[in-house]
Amino acid sequence: MPSEPTENKKTLKLVQGPVANLPTRYGNFKITIFREDDRLDHAMVFMGDLADGRPVLCRIHSECLTGDVFGSLRCDCGFQLAAALGAIAEEGRGALLYMRQEGRGIGLFNKIRAYRLQDGGLDTVDANLRLGFDADERHYGVCGHMMRAMGFDHVILMTNNPAKINSITKHGIIVTERRPLEYGRNRYNEGYLETKAERMGHLLHHQD
Repeated sequence: MPSEPTENKKTLKLVQGPVANLPTRYGNFKITIFREDDRLDHAMVFMGDLADGRPVLCRIHSECLTGDVFGSLRCDCGFQLAAALGAIAEEGRGALLYMRQEGRGIGLFNKIRAYRLQDGGLDTVDANLRLGFDADERHYGVCGHMMRAMGFDHVILMTNNPAKINSITKHGIIVTERRPLEYGRNRYNEGYLETKAERMGHLLHHQD
């Protein structure tokens, strides 16, 4: 399993914006924005009272323009986003942190460069390495700050990625339960998902 990238030790500057209503096809959410170091705007979409002391059903979702917006079948991101919002709406309480870490942290431009290499036969890990990046450049320290700002530090985390649990635990968040989030397997992303399981340690099981 790849190690988490070393995070910058400088003091984090995090500014929260106002809370606004966000009615969606899944349900009536609220949204607030956290600006990190005057450069990245992360979103928290949530429902219910998050500060009542109970563990919060939570999804940390990294931005994926191709999957979330365009419905790409190369990944499972858009399917996971929809499933997580649906689960929170069904629960009536929970939070989705939408983190601006496109392409596992390499950015949209380099993500499409990696796609091109994958078209030529490399898997998602080797494509990132060929471009000079780690397999996963994301970090999750800011997520802990966002959660605590909203009044909670115990979560039921919807994820297949143990590294995500390890990271937020190091930053003071208690994961009381992990809920799998396996959706969207298809013939275009079969190899991608197998690589995540075999080379990145994601907890995935084949779905017929």
